[in-house]
Amino acid sequence: MPLNVLIVDDEKSFVRSLTFALQEADYSTSCAHTGEDALALLEQELPDLMLLDLRLPGMSGMDILYEVARLYPELPVVMISAHGDTRAAVQSVKAGATDYLTKPFALDELLHLIDSVTERTRMRDELAYHRSRAASSSGLMGDSDAMQRLWQKVQRISASSAGRILLLGESGTGKALVARAIHEHSNRSQEAFVEINCAALPEQLIEAELFGAEKGAYTGAHQKRPGLVALAHGGTLFLDEIGELPLSLQAKFLHFLENGDYRPVGGGASATADVRVIAATNRSLETEVRNGHFREDLYFRLNVIELTIPPLQDRGEDVGELLDMFIDSQAREEGCRPITMLPETLARLNAYSWPGNVRELRNLVERLTILYPGQLIRPHQLPGEFLTTTPEPSNGQGGVSASFDQHLQQTERQLLLEALEKTGGRKGKAAEQLGLSRHAFKRRLQRLGLG
Repeated sequence: MPLNVLIVDDEKSFVRSLTFALQEADYSTSCAHTGEDALALLEQELPDLMLLDLRLPGMSGMDILYEVARLYPELPVVMISAHGDTRAAVQSVKAGATDYLTKPFALDELLHLIDSVTERTRMRDELAYHRSRAASSSGLMGDSDAMQRLWQKVQRISASSAGRILLLGESGTGKALVARAIHEHSNRSQEAFVEINCAALPEQLIEAELFGAEKGAYTGAHQKRPGLVALAHGGTLFLDEIGELPLSLQAKFLHFLENGDYRPVGGGASATADVRVIAATNRSLETEVRNGHFREDLYFRLNVIELTIPPLQDRGEDVGELLDMFIDSQAREEGCRPITMLPETLARLNAYSWPGNVRELRNLVERLTILYPGQLIRPHQLPGEFLTTTPEPSNGQGGVSASFDQHLQQTERQLLLEALEKTGGRKGKAAEQLGLSRHAFKRRLQRLGLG
């Protein structure tokens, strides 16, 4: 699809010449001779780039620039100035313009500038995308009070010198992601983050996995191998399901925590490692201590800093944001259009208790994306456990006398989603079907949390 350039200039002959030259260079163009006309065009469809003259009748180029910066901050604007307006053009860049050109200019100069601006825009968008993925992969998304408090603690812990951290929380709350976030925001972030699940390995192999083994130390040990402690030197060692660590190994691990040294399985020289240890469990270690399954001294050694990850049920207002993130990422992974949810479907999800926490939500999105790629998800397409919940009425009075505003919002939401479904997810076609500009349609999607 050709790049669309909006030309805003009151010199009609100049606009005609520029339009012809850009179209010859395979660009799509639109034009306006006043600022008011330009803003009206922007309401209908957002171009990829705007060429804006400084001197216009009525609203000046600077006035338009300020409006564009306020309403469409992502739109790159190149100012066009007469030879004597260079100072004003520089001021426009300070006010938000991407660049400027001084009349008269050569076509090659313009085409080079357009390529440069669009490349910068592409790189900015790509960087923003990767930053958003990095932020979302931390698992710390959400505006709920619970998540904001958690994030503040993660930042404080990351910046501290605390070498022993214990993460508590139900299964599926994202303890591993929080552990990685602590590592990535610490001064150890340039070194390794090494993870081991204590429940995933046989008891006889965990010690060798942690501390390494000499050649011949056990059947199958055909050569000397380093352990995860050595690999994590200078970085972070994350032990998930620490409650599953065999009692026979707990004393050796306690020794390592206290002294920093260890000995590989099968003898050999002792070694030392400097690591931040983060342990996680969904069990009550205090109960395990009372039952004789976990050493009390190891529990206290690990529990220098304790951090509890809230269950999804306690941060229900974050479900929508997490849902959007998983839908987008799963659609990219499957190479299909993202699924969308009917309001009744979202009501079912919001009423659900999420015993499997964030992991359950992610798995649900993966399942629905695979089964119904790009489709509008209706309540009957959800797994059975979601159909036994009764969505709460919006106003606590059985939903019969919901407010007029709420009713309008729900109706608007349904109309937008049905238009998307009928047009195969093509927003431009859906907007046209509803008699809206593409930009107005996009604004409505964003306001309702669908864009």
